[in-house]
Amino acid sequence: MSRVCLFAGGHVYTADTAGSFAEAVAVAAGRIVAVGSTAELAGLYPEAEQVDLNGRTMVPGFIDAHNHYLATGEGLQSIDARYPEIDSVEALAAAVAKAAATTPAGKWVSGFGFDHAKYARTPTRWDLDAATQDHPVAIRHVSGHYLLVNTRALEMAGVDDTTADPKGGSFARDSVGRLTGLCLDAAAGLVEPVAVDIGSHGPNFHVEASIDELVGAVDAAGRAYVAAGLTAVCDAQVTKREMAGYRQAQRRGKWWVRVACMPLSHQLTEYGEVGLASGFGDDMLWLGPMKFYMDGSLIGGTAVFEEPYGEHGEFSGLLYWEPDEMREMVVEAHRQGWQVGIHTQGDRAIDAVLDAVEAAMEAHPRPDPRHRIEHCGYPRPDQIERMARLGVIAVNQPNYLHDQGDEFLTRLGERGEWLQPMRAELDAGVRIALSSDADVTTYRPLETIANAVARTTMSGRPIGLEQALTVEEAVRAHTIYAAFSIFAEDRLGSIEPGKLADLAVLDGDLFGTTPAAIRDLSVWMTVIGGDIVFGPGGRVQ
Repeated sequence: MSRVCLFAGGHVYTADTAGSFAEAVAVAAGRIVAVGSTAELAGLYPEAEQVDLNGRTMVPGFIDAHNHYLATGEGLQSIDARYPEIDSVEALAAAVAKAAATTPAGKWVSGFGFDHAKYARTPTRWDLDAATQDHPVAIRHVSGHYLLVNTRALEMAGVDDTTADPKGGSFARDSVGRLTGLCLDAAAGLVEPVAVDIGSHGPNFHVEASIDELVGAVDAAGRAYVAAGLTAVCDAQVTKREMAGYRQAQRRGKWWVRVACMPLSHQLTEYGEVGLASGFGDDMLWLGPMKFYMDGSLIGGTAVFEEPYGEHGEFSGLLYWEPDEMREMVVEAHRQGWQVGIHTQGDRAIDAVLDAVEAAMEAHPRPDPRHRIEHCGYPRPDQIERMARLGVIAVNQPNYLHDQGDEFLTRLGERGEWLQPMRAELDAGVRIALSSDADVTTYRPLETIANAVARTTMSGRPIGLEQALTVEEAVRAHTIYAAFSIFAEDRLGSIEPGKLADLAVLDGDLFGTTPAAIRDLSVWMTVIGGDIVFGPGGRVQ
């Protein structure tokens, strides 16, 4: 056996079937070889190199089941327009003006995260025009589904007041029909210079970038991720652009975490022609589910419910596909051997997705396909029962409840209390997985866990407290359940002999503290494949 490293003297939560606790973990050749008491493992491996956990909490490395890895890295390098730092139209314009002052004329000024539901009014292109007329400007909404641009950006794209709305999107207009600069869902792809034509298969944030810029984004996000205890992510929208960035980052030694890629559905035919499907790759980079979009954004007001929502019932939502179109695509993807993950928020959209999944499973039976509903915002009780019967996984993001919960309660009323009903899902036998949807919300798993347990809004209001998870349930949903959602539970997600040694060590007592304190815990060390990548002795310190 190669040299053993012994992590000892801690509180180790294994996330195995029994939910066991231990004191020490022995690692060799990138895998876990033993779990037990400090005395027991010290006796088994007297020559081992020891890392003293000093009473800290060790858990399996966190797995983010729905994360936009490269896009997060790009966001770290552009204007951060998130609330509360940017809390008004005026603050947004000031941030754009500041960035424009150091950007060469004619070059794009970009940002991410504006949230106009928290402003006194909705920003327009004319607000951005006041900040700069020398640059095209594009600021993406926090949901990822809206894009706010200035007049110069519209002109460069050849988009004007006469431009028709594309399938799966629309342009916001004022009372006399002028474009306001707000581009919803697929309309964004007609304005920003994009590297990939994805048609109406989703919001297009795949902007033009050099390979050096893509590698830099992967590197920046990866460094941040390992410092947060993340060891694996599932990138929820991958095109040839992202795949090129990932492959080149690996070649250049800028690779940090394990990545399951979700190819966007516009590539279904091409993947089918070469015979590739879910599972192809290795333990560092592989094909996960294929990504589809059914409806729009709950945050942005384009999710599709049976009953319209909003303070005045003004939001009727937006479908990317008619139900029969979705059914046809999902049946074909399932036939090819894909696991699918379908972005779905409102209950009307969930009905269409479950119909598509059921049709696929009936047409081409295969055991345990583990199809996923991404976000799964508002599944009715009858839909939850149906999900359990079909084995559909709910991939949730409880950070939404904290960040946008106040708006949800205003827009949805009592329905807001049932958003992401994870307790009901678990009780019905539905598999759940926690995720961040970074860069829409924070990538930090400890904040995600805290929000799944606390279920309170940014202002402190409770939102569906009866649907809260326990700390242990939330940890499992961010580790072993998340691994299950990407067919990786045989090698990731728990601390058991034979599994890859992906570990996170927290500087505090995760299981003996309040949700607020969980949010503030720091990560002391992150281990991937037995190598310390963050913390004392790590590549990032």
